Amino acid sequence: MKNSKITIDQVKHITKLAKLDLKPTEIEKFRSQLAEILEYFKILDQVDTDKVEPTSQVTGLSNVYDNDIELPSLSAAKTLSGSKQIQNGMFKTKIVVTKI
Repeated sequence: MKNSKITIDQVKHITKLAKLDLKPTEIEKFRSQLAEILEYFKILDQVDTDKVEPTSQVTGLSNVYDNDIELPSLSAAKTLSGSKQIQNGMFKTKIVVTKI
């Protein structure tokens, strides 16, 4: 879009909120794409929805919950019985470290 009302600073702010790491060459492309999306919202704004009731879903389905049934748990010995590697009454595994 040539006359985009979205500024580069706004794009940078949006990408920061979305945790996107855009290269400087991608920012203008993203700005153009955002402007195009907003143009579609202008079209949607023209639709008369005065007589349409708000809804959160249209399938008619509702949540169905079963009653919780309390059952006895497996003993620690039974739980660990399928493992070959046990240490101090617990499963022994290789170390798992993840970077967050």
